[in-house]
This record gives sequence, C-alpha cells and structure tokens, in this order.
Amino acid sequence: MGNPTDKYANTRHNVGFDALTKIAASFNLKIRRRCFRRYRYAHLKVGNVKSTLVKPLTYMNNSGEILKYFLPKKFKAEDLIVICDNLDLPPGMIRVRQGGTGGGHRGLKSIEEYLGTNTFTRIYIGIGRPTRPTTVIDYVLSRPSSLEEQSELQKGIEKASEAVVKLLNQVSVEELMSVYNRKTTL
Repeated sequence: MGNPTDKYANTRHNVGFDALTKIAASFNLKIRRRCFRRYRYAHLKVGNVKSTLVKPLTYMNNSGEILKYFLPKKFKAEDLIVICDNLDLPPGMIRVRQGGTGGGHRGLKSIEEYLGTNTFTRIYIGIGRPTRPTTVIDYVLSRPSSLEEQSELQKGIEKASEAVVKLLNQVSVEELMSVYNRKTTL
C-alpha cells in the first residue's frame, strides 16, 4: 500500500509501493496503468500460480476500493498479500502475519471493510516511531531524515520483497513468520 503521485514517493508511508516495485523488477515486469483506472498493476505467473501485483491509486486510506476489480468470485481472503508500513517495528525489520487487526492503520481497515474479514496476509515493513516531536501523519508522510534510516528502510523493503517472492513460490506463511519475525532471513 502507498499513496500515488511524486509528492509521496520515497516516504515512509510508501514502503509497500517500493517493495511492490522491487518485486515487479525481479520478474522484469512493468507496473502499468490502464486508462481511467484507479490502480496500477502487473500480472505474473510463478510456476502454475497466476498473481497480480497492484498499486491502488486511491490513496492509502481507501486501498480496499480497488479490490473489486481483482478479486474473483471464489477468492479466498487468505490468498491476498498486503505490504504496508508499521510504526511499531524498527526500520529494516519486517513482520509477516496472517490475519489480525489493522492496529489503527486506515489502509488495512479499508481492506478489512471491503473483504468483510481480516484473514489476509500482511507483510509489515518497520518505519519506527518519530524521535522528534511531530505528528504521526507528518512523520509517515515524510522521507527518511538520515542516510542510515534510508539504508534501514531499504533493507526492510528488500526483506518484504523476498518474503512475497517466497510466498509466490509456495513457501507457507507460517514458515515465513518463523524466519522473518525472528529478525533472520530464509
């Protein structure tokens, strides 16, 4: 998940978009937009599994709105993978989770409301909490303040991208949780 337009590029809130861009690049795909659509997408096939990478252009808080364009009638929410930022994780760390609450993340809440369930897979990329007095909104919508933080966020984006590729290659959510949630890699 993320926010469209150059205004939000490389902000903490857009690490989900950054991870999706990295995934697409690893498969030599271009994420494109069809005329008048509220999303960018790329189709891919890994083994016998077809998937679609999607960047909603509805802004973060309305991310669930575009699901109607992609979900087949027999869709299982457990097959959806959402990548987003998380204030409670330090920069560079990711957490993989099946189900759970949105924890105040309005983009996740939008998806939960559209699906009517919270059983989808989430990959959280840590962005840390502000160290200076600022609002949460100003913090998440700003760019990293140091080269060290930029580097740590890039590590988190890399890990999240790797985790999604592993899920596409039939590694289970439980396996990923046991590895990435312990701060190590598969």
